[in-house]
Amino acid sequence: MGLMDKVKAQATQVAAKAQEAGKVGQAKLEGVQAKRKADSLLEELGKISYEAQVGRGGAGDQGRAADLVEQLRQYEAEYGQIGVDPAPAASSAPMTSTFIPSAGPEPETSSFIENAAPEPAAPAFGASSAPTIPSPSVGGIPESGSFGEGEL
Repeated sequence: MGLMDKVKAQATQVAAKAQEAGKVGQAKLEGVQAKRKADSLLEELGKISYEAQVGRGGAGDQGRAADLVEQLRQYEAEYGQIGVDPAPAASSAPMTSTFIPSAGPEPETSSFIENAAPEPAAPAFGASSAPTIPSPSVGGIPESGSFGEGEL
């Protein structure tokens, strides 16, 4: 087998792998698009349900809700059961992590909590419902003047 034959064989293998990767990427893209469509259907169904609960429902809402449920059933038949995300999809809050040291004497007993945020307290009757902003935590990086001579 000559050098050109080896190059052709390798080029054929690379082309086959690229085509397979393209198919996998296309399948993932279609799955993401379908998930977004299901999320929008769920959101619309939720709006209709809310409006019906508070007495603002319209005449055609029941028919539209039945149509949405049918579309969601078709989605589940093709992609599997719909899982409800705990956080809204349109959330603009950035993903954050907070390190909270424990009161224990050893550093190994510290806990790491994903997306830690203080639970808002229920306002007292007649109190303002304005959100409170937690004060930023202090610590971790020493001030520039806190080192003694020769410690660096």
